[in-house]
Formats: sequence, structure tokens, C-alpha cells
Amino acid sequence: MKTDILAFGAHPDDVELGCGGTIAKLISEGKKCVIVDLTKGELGTRGTDETRKTEAAESAKILGVSARENLGMKDGFLVNSEEYQMKIVKMIRKYRPEIVLANAIDDRHPDHAKGAKLVSDACFLAGLRKIETVEGGESQDVWRPKHIFHYIQWKHIQPEFVIDISEYLDKKIEACLAFKTQFYDPNSTEPVTPIATKDFLESLTYRAQDLGRLSGVAYAEGFTTEKLIALKNFEGIVL
Repeated sequence: MKTDILAFGAHPDDVELGCGGTIAKLISEGKKCVIVDLTKGELGTRGTDETRKTEAAESAKILGVSARENLGMKDGFLVNSEEYQMKIVKMIRKYRPEIVLANAIDDRHPDHAKGAKLVSDACFLAGLRKIETVEGGESQDVWRPKHIFHYIQWKHIQPEFVIDISEYLDKKIEACLAFKTQFYDPNSTEPVTPIATKDFLESLTYRAQDLGRLSGVAYAEGFTTEKLIALKNFEGIVL
């Protein structure tokens, strides 16, 4: 299945938190987007891997992605191994994205930076013809995405560009709140975690608002890139 955007997250809800507004916007413009979660998030303090699975499916429905897959890697113990690289290579060759979105290059949770490097390395390997992979009993063709962009998560990282999500912030928050076991709920009896506070929930808005303030729009999501982006002209730039 040829897709435009393949978004990877170390844990279910990473993609929604980091770039949910961007994905919602791209889908509204007719782009095909697929989410791949590396782990089940089984070490999460609140909820279980089964509740996360149900929540991930609901969030995917809200965003309107074409598919969502989980690679079942070990939560908390991501390693840049051949085994894990090859799992991602198969996803890249299966969905043949033009753009890959991946975790933040540095973050509070060690899986995020590890996932960022793991996905980046796999994107390169997916384009090597002498690496053979099989999916569904058939050999896969090589494929290397044109761009890898890393969304921003817990830490404040200076973005190299932002996407205007002014009309899609509500959709992003709705998709995040589909993970109802993970975020702020005054009626919950589960332990309070850093992302299960009212402040964190409010930060989804005020951080997007701050990036919007700096870029001349209402709300934005920031990204870093692994290579320079060449523009053919100034079309699409908010002046």
C-alpha cells in the first residue's frame, strides 16, 4: 500500500502528542497516513497494554489514518539491533512513504531518542538492494523515504520548521484523549504520572500556541529535520 506519510512512535500516543495535528491536517488534504507503534506501552504506569490497544484503535479512527500497526518491541528496552531494524525496514517497504515522522531526537523517556535513531537507521537500510525482506510470502522492493522529520515531545527542542495546525488542534486533542487511561482524569484512582496532570493536558494547547505565536499563526507543531529542505518557491509560506 503506497502511503504519503508513515508516522512512527515508540509508544502508542507518541504520534498523537507529537504530530497529531499535522496528521489530521494532511489527511484532510487527501494524503494517506499510517501509524506504526514500536511497542505496546506495556510498562506504562496507568492502564494495560490491552487498554492501550483499544485506545490506539479509537485514536486512529478519530484521525482517519489508513492503517495502524504495532511491532511489539520491548517497552523500556528499545535497542538499535538488527532484529528491530528489520521490523521497521519491512514497514517502510510495505507502505513506501515519501515522508517518515519519528520520535524526538532527545527526550525525557529514553525510548524516544532510541526510537528516533532506530527509525532513522532503518530508513537508510530500507533502500539497500542487498537487504532482502519478505512480507506476506512475497519479496519486497527496496524503498527509501525522501525525508525524515522528528516531532517534538516533552523537552523543548528548537524546531527547524513548524506546521500550521490552527484548524486541527481540537482534532489532535480529541485523538490524544482517546487514550483515556493515560491522561488527566480527576475521577481516576490510578497513580498520578507526569502526563496525567491537568498542566500536561493544558500544555498541548499552550505549547502549540507558543509555536504559533513565533510563526505568525494560531497553533503549530514543530519538527527537526535530518537534511536541508529545498523549496521551489515561496508558495505555502505564511507571510
